[in-house]
Amino acid sequence: MTALTRDVAIVGAGAAGLTAANELRKAGLSVVVLEARDRVGGRLWTDVVDGAMLEIGGQWVSPDQSALKETLAEMGLETYRRYREGDSLYIGRDGELKRFTGEIFPVAPDTAKEIVRLIELLDRMVAEVDPDRPWEHPDAEELDRVSFEAWLQEQTDDQEARDNIALFIAGAMLTKPAYAFSTLQALLMAASAGSFSHLVDADFILDERVVGGLQQVPLLLAERLGDDILLGQPVNEVHRSDDGVGVITDKGLEVRARYVVLAHAPILYPWIEFMPPLPRLKQQMHQHISMGFVIKVHAVYDRPFWREQGLSGTAFSPYAIAHEAYDNTNHGDERGTLVGFVSDRDADDLFRVSAEERKQRILESLSRYYGPEALNPLVYFESDWGAEEWTRGAYAASFDLGGLARYGADLRAPVGPIHFACSDMAGAGYQHVDGAIRMGRLVATNILEAAGR
Repeated sequence: MTALTRDVAIVGAGAAGLTAANELRKAGLSVVVLEARDRVGGRLWTDVVDGAMLEIGGQWVSPDQSALKETLAEMGLETYRRYREGDSLYIGRDGELKRFTGEIFPVAPDTAKEIVRLIELLDRMVAEVDPDRPWEHPDAEELDRVSFEAWLQEQTDDQEARDNIALFIAGAMLTKPAYAFSTLQALLMAASAGSFSHLVDADFILDERVVGGLQQVPLLLAERLGDDILLGQPVNEVHRSDDGVGVITDKGLEVRARYVVLAHAPILYPWIEFMPPLPRLKQQMHQHISMGFVIKVHAVYDRPFWREQGLSGTAFSPYAIAHEAYDNTNHGDERGTLVGFVSDRDADDLFRVSAEERKQRILESLSRYYGPEALNPLVYFESDWGAEEWTRGAYAASFDLGGLARYGADLRAPVGPIHFACSDMAGAGYQHVDGAIRMGRLVATNILEAAGR
């Protein structure tokens, strides 16, 4: 067995792990990053498919994501605004396609009033939630016992208003049905973005993209680490003792370190054998978190034809297979790209049919928004993160009913020399690369304090 000795072993070469590694090295500690995949980036992945550059993973930058923006500026990476000129599209409960501008969908006046009222109510509730400690809210346990769907049913009898409010959290963010997560989890999701209104405003939450792709962030962080990144090294054992930790990969590499950082999705912890086992509460907690399920669909055309119709490319519907879609045309590209999203139960249903039928149904859904030209893209690709062995879902792990109030405080808590960091446990920037960077910085600070630095 090959052996290495480092101050810190970091498992996972995503934005959190690479940020932590760089911060620790700056402070004078030796590090090694062990990555199971054959690439760095984790849930950030920019690739060329059939001649088209696609953001297979995360891609957007919003104004509140200060940690990510600082990193982009420090790296000299440029951003550009998502195309948003023209009308947006909405398919209502009646199946009718409507054009609109602004944030509120073109629904019946009474439904629009209900949507505005619920947004204002949620904004007030979100303002009372600390995204780093949602379990400290005075009504945390009560809010965590009630599903977001049940809470919405208590607030209004207007089905279309409920469906649209649920869409912003369930379909667009947690990618789980609204009956599968609590109201507290919904409030945390909104608090992590600053307000519920921010989630409603696509021009805020999906503001900018990075020229050349967001995976450049981990790629540039990795360049600074050089040979201290080892790819194709899935970790399957973590041994801890009074002297530190031993981290063993399935390729026969052992790293002896003072500390280890698990910088990957928490649903993967059970794939590691811990000796001695993790504390009972940690093990129990792992049974109450799970990933959502979403298909990110990329369709590339010879030109952005929807712009010729005066459309922004932005489309929404709680009643369509592709519940949201956007103009995702690359910077400086003459071709036009649409990106659409299919989540939770709709995604389940599409994986019960053949790949060809799945493609047909998704393109038909896009054509309901954009017309028949959407049926024939030059390039078609589905990002299926549920099939990624070292992720197993998207966009991040969240708790089941009652789990956040019960175990949320244990999620980041270290176990001796074992520390944890990823976007799944962020407060601000939860489930975004901004949150991953924040968690990488935080875990590095914690280790330096523990090491007396």
